[in-house]
Amino acid sequence: MTRSLDFPRHGDKENSAFFEDYLVRLLEERDRIGLTDMIFEIDAIMLTVDPGASIEYVAELCLMTPYHYLVTLESETHWTHVLRIDLDFPDVLVREVKDPRISGIFRSLNEVYPIGARKPNSRYMGEILRVSDLHGVTSLQKEREFRFFSQDQVRRMELPGNLAVGKPSPYTHNVVSYMERPKDQLRVYALGMSSIRSDLQEAYLAAKALQAQRGIDDLLLPIDHLATRVYAQNREVAILEWLSLSSYHYWGSYDISDQNSSTNVTKSVHYEDEVYSPAKVFTANNTPYFVNHLEKLPSPTETFVRNYGPRLHHLAFAVRDGDRGGKENIEYVVDQIRQEGQDFLLDVIGSKEEGLKQIFSNASEHSSLIIEYVQRFGEFKGFFTKQNVAHLTHAAGVADELLELQAEANEGVNAG
Repeated sequence: MTRSLDFPRHGDKENSAFFEDYLVRLLEERDRIGLTDMIFEIDAIMLTVDPGASIEYVAELCLMTPYHYLVTLESETHWTHVLRIDLDFPDVLVREVKDPRISGIFRSLNEVYPIGARKPNSRYMGEILRVSDLHGVTSLQKEREFRFFSQDQVRRMELPGNLAVGKPSPYTHNVVSYMERPKDQLRVYALGMSSIRSDLQEAYLAAKALQAQRGIDDLLLPIDHLATRVYAQNREVAILEWLSLSSYHYWGSYDISDQNSSTNVTKSVHYEDEVYSPAKVFTANNTPYFVNHLEKLPSPTETFVRNYGPRLHHLAFAVRDGDRGGKENIEYVVDQIRQEGQDFLLDVIGSKEEGLKQIFSNASEHSSLIIEYVQRFGEFKGFFTKQNVAHLTHAAGVADELLELQAEANEGVNAG
């Protein structure tokens, strides 16, 4: 039996007695009833974009990441484009809504937030976890009070019929889905008609040709971590909920006092290297927004959540350690991608002496997601340094403030 509490703890963030008590009780129970050994890696991630955005977004991902366009699954109201590296790493499912008038639960999660509503269908949806026994896992989770969409609801939402899809989290607005698949068998998504679309294939091949021409195709590694932003009061329950639904362990939390926030990391118990199952990171303010007028503290994380809703903030990709063209690989990758017109929120930060370097791209106009690159040096195993996180959080906050001002200006024009 896997023991989820045997992993070393990192960080300096002080958690509540509630968190520490239920962390032990939930993980001990998860191990005891067998869920930890029935739930494995993140097999895929799902996101949706607005009508007409998928071709450019797939091209963007295929230039900036190691993903390849595999196939398109067409259902009545959606196209679902499957991106893959190989079966050792998670797929990315990019769903495009065909008709902008179509509404649904995922769109409704955007519409009450001022910036999220500007791209109503554009949002990260959640993860698909590989399991050994779909019925066994869902039965146990239902006994633990987790709720799932019915198969009829899954069909009407045009999600793969071979998934058990959980209801959106009240804390992160993401879903967790399960798919039964032996490790040595292909991933198959039971959804719609399968074809290779010529327009997607053309955009994909052009992006990969640019990637090779720029000399970065062998430097980009799979997803390192997925970073979700939540409200201050939901930090601890969001972590505990994810640990209850997955087979991840609590790696630790760091207080980033410069930005009035904390960064909280969970990792798979089954894979030491996060490229095989990305770490899940949760970021939250230390204080809620309504005390800012009293405390005069920075609030970039809470401001993001108030503008977009709780959601995934960025996808982080590892960059191979080493150097090229007289520069460390991450610097080389960023320089080459900048020359293709992709902007970044700041310069590469960190150092070899600190163990890693990191950078955030601008948020994608198609998905609103940021791509982070991270290069670790030597045997460094961490995710960040406090100084790096403070700089990244601040840069993202400045960008969000500009978008907020633009949204307010647009509302004023429309009202006039």
